[in-house]
Amino acid sequence: MKKIAGIWILLWMMCAACGKADIAIPNVPVNFSALLTDPRLLRLSSPGQGVLIKDHGVAGLIIYHKLDGSYVSYDRCSTVNPEEKCAVVLDESNFAVTDKCTGAKFSLEDGSPVKAPAKRALKMYTTSIQGNTIHVTN
Repeated sequence: MKKIAGIWILLWMMCAACGKADIAIPNVPVNFSALLTDPRLLRLSSPGQGVLIKDHGVAGLIIYHKLDGSYVSYDRCSTVNPEEKCAVVLDESNFAVTDKCTGAKFSLEDGSPVKAPAKRALKMYTTSIQGNTIHVTN
């Protein structure tokens, strides 16, 4: 009887491991720097504003000027089905971004999911200001 129970437990564990794996945003080198006066970044002069930068990260970058005056950056790749590399877009309010592939929404203040099917926060990068230059790295 113990042998049969052991076999059932082993089979159950094997089946449980067959579920869909939790796929993460790939790690890619990110090293973006620009003057805050760069035309691409002019919207960042006011808190509560964000900009989209192409050709960095997995699906591009979002740089956001938080309401407290600090800056934060995320990869545009949605954490919902990240293998599809669906780039999120800025909402009209500029306080959130939307995954156009699934309808998921994320807060720009901290990257957290605010509308299903999102469950994980956007991938955040290190953001710093030195003088009049913003740096985004990982």
